[in-house]
Amino acid sequence: MFETAELGRTLSKKEYDAQEPLLRTQLLEVQEDLKQASFPVIIIIGGVDGAGKSETINLLHEWMDARYLQTHAFGPPTDEERERPQAWRFWRVLPPRGRIGIFFGSWYTRPIIDCVYGVTEIADLDSALAQINAFEKTLTDDGALIIKFWFHLSKQAQQKRLRGLVKNSSTRWRVTKTDWKHFKLYDKFRGVSERALRTTSTGTSPWIIIEGTDERYRSITVGNHILNLISKRLAENNATRIAIAAPPRAQEDPYTLLDTLDLSESLTDAKYKKLLEKYQGRLNLLSREAKERRRSAILLFEGWDAAGKGGIIRRATAAMDARDYQVIPIAAPTDEERAHHYLWRFWRHIPRAGRVTIFDRTWYGRVLVERVEGFATESEWQRAYSEIVDFEQQLREHGILLLKFWVHIDMDEQLRRFEARQLTPYKHYKITPEDLRNREKWHDYELAANEMLARTWTEFAPWHLIEANDKKFARIKALKIICAGFEENLQNLRAPARD
Repeated sequence: MFETAELGRTLSKKEYDAQEPLLRTQLLEVQEDLKQASFPVIIIIGGVDGAGKSETINLLHEWMDARYLQTHAFGPPTDEERERPQAWRFWRVLPPRGRIGIFFGSWYTRPIIDCVYGVTEIADLDSALAQINAFEKTLTDDGALIIKFWFHLSKQAQQKRLRGLVKNSSTRWRVTKTDWKHFKLYDKFRGVSERALRTTSTGTSPWIIIEGTDERYRSITVGNHILNLISKRLAENNATRIAIAAPPRAQEDPYTLLDTLDLSESLTDAKYKKLLEKYQGRLNLLSREAKERRRSAILLFEGWDAAGKGGIIRRATAAMDARDYQVIPIAAPTDEERAHHYLWRFWRHIPRAGRVTIFDRTWYGRVLVERVEGFATESEWQRAYSEIVDFEQQLREHGILLLKFWVHIDMDEQLRRFEARQLTPYKHYKITPEDLRNREKWHDYELAANEMLARTWTEFAPWHLIEANDKKFARIKALKIICAGFEENLQNLRAPARD
């Protein structure tokens, strides 16, 4: 794969001086056009040490408008990053639509280095590469343009480059012990890197191998690739994107999983008070232990308007230390959130070790309200199922407790609660015209919820269905499930009991 980047290509100073002014002008023009586009550009810079990666990034900042170009360099993960899934550090800094983000040291770095140094096996590398392909597909499906550059030097050229930097007192600092250590493992790095590039060079985000020996050649080559790829995408993007409300797919049997719930379940006031004290006390102890053992948790709540999600959340948080949890109420996305992939705003709130994040409405809005109301195209909400399952699998693999609740009531109970809110001044804010209009689409939402449950109910993140016509019953059932989830998540961390 790398043989084509060892041909000794060069560009004379005369040729470079002739091409550079026009290229810089064109890059600025295409960057200006990009500001109005509906997609971001992600430039990944990887390759061997000494091949000109840093110099090229600096040059791009010189040639382009740096206000709309942001570089993120990734070294070893910080404590904050290690407490979250690996993808968190990358998701949180993805560029918004219309902007360019340069990733220097990306999601490829750690899998390659770990394999070269024997920390992981080839099978682990292949698994990581499969996750990378899925991640990049999630981004490109949403419209992102990913441009991946791999800067290459032959072994002889890399040695010459490193020695030249060391000899010059002004550049000596750029060569570290790690660079020489990597050089000694050049052949192994080459083999592992070839495997990584071959596996992840896809039709939507192929690798571009840059011969790094000649500075003028690599600079003009990289600039032209960026110019041509962004220009091509802008031309393709001129077609207007229209989101059309797609009716739920026809089903022969309208009977859904939600219809199996017994909404007559209830508790007396006396029993409710007794069980509430019991499970809040238990949750308090479990949440304290989880904090000590640095086990984080995410609780997410979906369900009908006025189903009682907020009441359940308040009973759960009443049992926890306010310093250790955060409730995230999800409303319509802000302008900043709309400029990113829909999962971006949820990745930002992944809790640190030992903390709890509670989502009141969640990423499932993509396959519920956005689907039914036409805020997402059919292709967008159809692919969201697999994107969500992958997201949740990353959370669970990191050891995060993930509990998903659907809080269910029937139409008559919802109407009673709406009317009660209208009669109670301090509850007026809880009801909006949209709530009333949504009742007209109850059947559409029910079918959408049924498909959501069917396609995202996994062994590592099952749904918990809460019968909520009786608020007291719903609160106790949810608290019991939360306690059981904490207990199970902590179980394998505890020392075996003595006889």
